[in-house]
Amino acid sequence: MLLKVEGLHAHYGKSHILHGVDLTVEEASIVSLLGRNGSGRSTTLKTLMGIVPATQGSAKLAGQELTGLRPFEVARAGLGYVPEERLVFPNLTVEENLQMGLQPPRNGGTAWTIEDMYQYFPRLKERRHNKAGTLSGGEQQMLTICRSLLGNPRVLLIDEPTEGLAPKIVEVVMEVILDIKKRGVAVVLVEQKLTIALKVAQKIFVMGHGEIVFEGTPDELRSRPDVRRNWLEVS
Repeated sequence: MLLKVEGLHAHYGKSHILHGVDLTVEEASIVSLLGRNGSGRSTTLKTLMGIVPATQGSAKLAGQELTGLRPFEVARAGLGYVPEERLVFPNLTVEENLQMGLQPPRNGGTAWTIEDMYQYFPRLKERRHNKAGTLSGGEQQMLTICRSLLGNPRVLLIDEPTEGLAPKIVEVVMEVILDIKKRGVAVVLVEQKLTIALKVAQKIFVMGHGEIVFEGTPDELRSRPDVRRNWLEVS
């Protein structure tokens, strides 16, 4: 098991947000984390990255404890993060943003290169000398994914990558995520669109009220209309 999370708790001030989250991620797999807004999905990713401190529990990446580490230490351990807000450096060019993400390869593996990123997203190559702040939302999403990949993570946490994107761009992003998996990087995907999550993931975790309320395969979730009705559908 590459990433193992047990009994993870987190607070925002006095508000108890995560209530003992348990999840596992295998090597070179895609895990989808589903749930309604406010269920704790994004907070789970931020807690794994050390952005929100864990108040209890454990998160281990290849046996190394991550809780208590600062975000840059978590990144050096091999966890990458694509935030929903994208957070590009607006006054730097596309290529300068990509250079900011460059890290050496891990465990003797092959490093991702900026040229790899341009092959994924030719539009970024066309705009490599433009400032990132001038890019469209879809282009900024591409740039953030690529910048995170250049850190050569073992697990990539991606928060709502298709939010607000045109259907054609959504297809490209999903193809890239599937290719990332083929190249040996595990992905934890927070995604609102159930059809996408069911299509790309090998394992599904559903969150409700800050804890995991369902764990299973896409087929198992398809056979559980009660789970979809109680924890995913918006009434």
